[in-house]
Order: sequence, then C-alpha cells, then structure tokens
Amino acid sequence: MASTLSVSNLNEQIKTLLETTFEFVSVEGELSRVTKHGSGHIYFTLKDANSSIKCVMFRGNAARLKFSLDEGAHVVIHGALSLYTPRGEYQINCVAAEPFGAGALAVAFDQLKKKLELKGYFDPSHKKQFPKFPQKIALVTSATGAALQDMQRVATQRWPLVKLIVIDVLVQGGSAAAMIANGLCFADTLGCDVVITGRGGGSVEDLWVFNEEVVADAIFTMNTPVVSAVGHEIDWVISDYVADLRAPTPSAAMQMILPDSNELMQSIDEMRYGAYGMISQRLQRKREQLVMMQEAFKRHGVEQRLVYQKEQLSELKERFNRQIGMSMERNLREIAPLRERLNQDIENAIRQKKNLVSQMMGAYEAQHPKHKNKRGFAQISRDGKIIDLDTLHVGDRYEAMSDTTMVTSRVVTIVKL
Repeated sequence: MASTLSVSNLNEQIKTLLETTFEFVSVEGELSRVTKHGSGHIYFTLKDANSSIKCVMFRGNAARLKFSLDEGAHVVIHGALSLYTPRGEYQINCVAAEPFGAGALAVAFDQLKKKLELKGYFDPSHKKQFPKFPQKIALVTSATGAALQDMQRVATQRWPLVKLIVIDVLVQGGSAAAMIANGLCFADTLGCDVVITGRGGGSVEDLWVFNEEVVADAIFTMNTPVVSAVGHEIDWVISDYVADLRAPTPSAAMQMILPDSNELMQSIDEMRYGAYGMISQRLQRKREQLVMMQEAFKRHGVEQRLVYQKEQLSELKERFNRQIGMSMERNLREIAPLRERLNQDIENAIRQKKNLVSQMMGAYEAQHPKHKNKRGFAQISRDGKIIDLDTLHVGDRYEAMSDTTMVTSRVVTIVKL
C-alpha cells in the first residue's frame, strides 16, 4: 500500500516537478486583470480563447520593463513555472515580457508619447522663447562625449562671447535617466539663458535614456528654455517633443540658438554704411532747410517785424492826430450855435418859470381865507377858540362867524359825511 502524503508534501513534490520540468517558458497570450501593486510587483492573468494562467512579475523584473503591461495587450512573457504551496496554485514567475509582433521599445515609446501628450507636455503654449543673444548656456551631457566637443567647437566659431557650463552626466545605462533629470534641475538654478541636453548618435537602446518619463518630467517643469539634441537627423526621442526646441544634432543645436558673429559683423557693416548714407542725406536736407530758414528769418525776423511795426505805428499816430484835429474843428463849429441856442433856451425857461410862479402866488393869495368873501363860508368857534366841526356833539353851543356877522347856534343833529 502506498504511503499517505500530507497536502504540504504533495504540493512540495508538485512544486519540485514543475520548477525542474518548466525551468524556462515563453508563453503568448492576452493580459487580463492586471494589478500593479504599491510594492512594485505586478499580478496579472495570461489567457487565450480557451484557457488562462496566473502570472506574477516581481519588482526587480518589473522595473526593467520598457513598456507598460496594460489590460488587453497581446504579449509574450518569459519566465519559469512555479507553485504557490500554501494554496496549491501554480503560476508563471515572469522575468521579462515583450509585445507580440512588435518591439518592446517601440511600444514603450508610443505608450509614453500618448501619456505625455494627454498631460499636455507637447502643447505649443508651454514652449518658451529663446533669447536672441544667449550669454550663458548649460550643457547637460557627457563630458567625455564627442557631442560636447562638437558643441564647443561650433560655439567658438559662431559666438565666442557665450559662456558654456558643462554638467557631466551619463547618457547611457540604467542610472543615466535619473542623472540627466537631476542635471537638468541643477542647470535650471544657474540662471542660464538656455539649457541643451543630448548626446551623439547610437542605437535605439543607446538613446533610450532620453525616452524615460523622469527626463520628460524634468524638462517640462524647467523655467529655462531647453533644447533637445539627441542623435542624428532621423532619431526622434521623447525629449524632442517635450523640449522647447528640437535640434537634429548637438552641433546643430548651437547653430540654431547662437547668432553667427560673422554674419552679425557683416550686418553691422551694412547697417553702418546705410546709416552713413542716411545721415549724410539728412544732413544735406537739414543744411538746405537751414539756409531757407535763415532767409525766411531775415524776411520775417524780429528786427524786420519791429521796423514794420514802427512804420505802422507812425502811420496810425498821424492818422489819429488828423482825425482828432478834424473832430475838434468840427465840434468847435457845432458848439457856437449850440451855446447861443442854449442861452436862449435858458432865458426862455427862466421867464416861463417866473410867470408860472407869479400865477401861483396870485392864486394862493386869492384862495387865502382872509381874502375870501363868498356866501356860505363861516368860521366855527366856541368859547372864543376856533374849532373843527368834528369836535362838536349834540347839544353843544358854538359860534359861526363870517367877516361881518357872528351867530350863536346849538347842535341838534350830527351827520357824518
């Protein structure tokens, strides 16, 4: 009778059998239920139309992936079969993966490009302007590379006044991306006018460090304008899209951002000659204008105007004196008859007023009471005193006296008029 095994013993035997039999497998399938754990491990299921198998890719292997394991992607995974003994479940312990039918680097490039494009990293509104005459440029590249020598040579030829600051970084290898990102951040603190990052040509793998997201993040967050100068004309990397300017080669970067001193000197000479000619023409025109102004000044200057004003003033004075003399003569001729007429009018008026006064005196004398001798008029008195009728009352006695007669009477009735 066969010996009885415990569950653990059975699983251990199966584990040994599986792991020794399937030490390395490459399996094609579709990714499903992809879970990216915070620890860095990736758990997923690989399936086809009829079956599925669980897979795990631990952090170290996941960090080396050049593309993202996304839901529904068709991939080929490489690894070993293993058994998780506590649950008796077998799975593939993946050590690498690649897109089915396409290179992993190409898929990774497209994935990161789409991701950064959605984040707005390529938006033209984020592109910064470059100064026309840079004074200080930071070069984030390898200090031993040919690219640095090319950039220094072009800078010396085109614009010797520029100051170059070299920030030595690795441009290839596993730690190069983080080193370039740090170098870019440091360059952004130096107060430079421009930052150039790049390297010479190479394979896709050699240039891949400039396709890393950490480099793209560093370029996007910089305040200093950045030029991406990686590889040759045909090489395009993610940093080319994120940077403010893409140069086909490192030496071309210098040609694009630095003015040509020879061309500038030639332009200055042309401007100088043009300025000389323009100034000469303007001086000649100003001389002609000055001569015309001097002549006009002589004709219309202050002295000439004073002479003219004096002549006008003398003429006005003579005209004024003539007019005054004529007016006085005319007035004198008119005053004599007016004076005679005035004297006559005054005498006539005095005579008329005297006659009027005489008439008024005669009328006054004629109307005086002592001269009146008309019927019906009498002077009222009582007790020898002249009174008014208004002071009498019914029953009072009074005397009515004219020039010749006095009558004593008594008031019978009073009628107010």
